[in-house]
Amino acid sequence: MDNNFFGNLFSPKKTSGKETASLPVLYPAPEFRGLENWINTPPIASMRQLRGKVVLIDFWTYSCINCLNAMPYVKAWHKKYQSHGLVVLGIHAPEFGFEKKYQNVLQAVKKHQIKFPVAQDNGFRLWRAYKNRYWPALYLIDKQGRVRYMHFGEGRYKTTESAIRQLLKSS
Repeated sequence: MDNNFFGNLFSPKKTSGKETASLPVLYPAPEFRGLENWINTPPIASMRQLRGKVVLIDFWTYSCINCLNAMPYVKAWHKKYQSHGLVVLGIHAPEFGFEKKYQNVLQAVKKHQIKFPVAQDNGFRLWRAYKNRYWPALYLIDKQGRVRYMHFGEGRYKTTESAIRQLLKSS
């Protein structure tokens, strides 16, 4: 096994060739499960509705300091790349019981001026479908519905933005 397996798996390689070739196809994006209480959008029933778009899924919770530290970057990517085909979805997965309350999530979305769609995953069904274990967690999905990049925790903002740009450029 390659000694740098995880580095290769989670981040794009710098190449002089086709940029999209540097992002591996990891697995098909799981279908939506257990999402409710959509904010900033009518309900999105299926990942299939988003085919042809690059999708950034952000698993977050409003009382997680790491999530709040990463949020300005996620908001900036939404603002900068939405018109180019990026769809940002905030999937709110609560760490504590009080975070399950819709009114608390709605208040946090307003307080932090989050404009992209947010859905609650109180039962962790989508979280488990992604086999996620961390807050925040970013999953970048290509136009064909395949997970191509993921990052857990804070940091690597330039690498993540580079991956977004690469997938938006691909046909």
